[in-house]
Amino acid sequence: EDKARLLQIARQKPEWQAARCAMILALNTTMRGCELRGLRWRDIDFEARTLTIERSKTEAGERMIPLNTDALAALWELRQRASIVGEILPVHYVFPACENCHFDPTRPQKSWRTVWRKLTRAAGLPGLRFHDLRHHAITELAESQANNEIIMSIAGHVSPRMLHHYSHIRLEAKRRALDGLAEKMDETVEALESRYGTKHVTMPVSEGGQNVQVIDQYGRHVGTRTPDLYRVKVAL
Repeated sequence: EDKARLLQIARQKPEWQAARCAMILALNTTMRGCELRGLRWRDIDFEARTLTIERSKTEAGERMIPLNTDALAALWELRQRASIVGEILPVHYVFPACENCHFDPTRPQKSWRTVWRKLTRAAGLPGLRFHDLRHHAITELAESQANNEIIMSIAGHVSPRMLHHYSHIRLEAKRRALDGLAEKMDETVEALESRYGTKHVTMPVSEGGQNVQVIDQYGRHVGTRTPDLYRVKVAL
């Protein structure tokens, strides 16, 4: 809910466009702020839907990341903005420097700290750091049951302490999934009890005045080639 509200608020002002697109990319690629600011158009392959990080805080941070639909949409929006300002060259920065509404694509944007502070306050999330978006993205990867190797290949360097933290997240995600199965079964039992008015639900079938119980058995019909699950009606 917080993420949805933050994205909704970010669309309200044109001057928040760069911060909003950076936020979308961070949430969908696990990229750090410094990696986003250093991104050039030559690093993006729209056809292959990949993004290459050539320089990062660590050697492990140099990696290739596949782009999902949201990340691609944010990059296309930034490219359209760049085309309005002027020529787009491979060496130009995706987030160019801007001073007094003048863009310089040969230099990277230093920071969006002021805009980010205003944006998070407007969304009711004061104190939210931009780097928290990276942690949130990795958390969602862990909750999706992605293993450590996949997380590290996408996010780059992740400390052993953080990997241990994400392993607990995966365990809790599994626990919630299994608890959901139990809740679903409880709802089914309650619905049957409400329908038949008994806690011991049976499904009687009446044929010719007799009560017939339908039993599933594994076996083979005479004349069939393969075993099959078939039903036998037993008169009670």
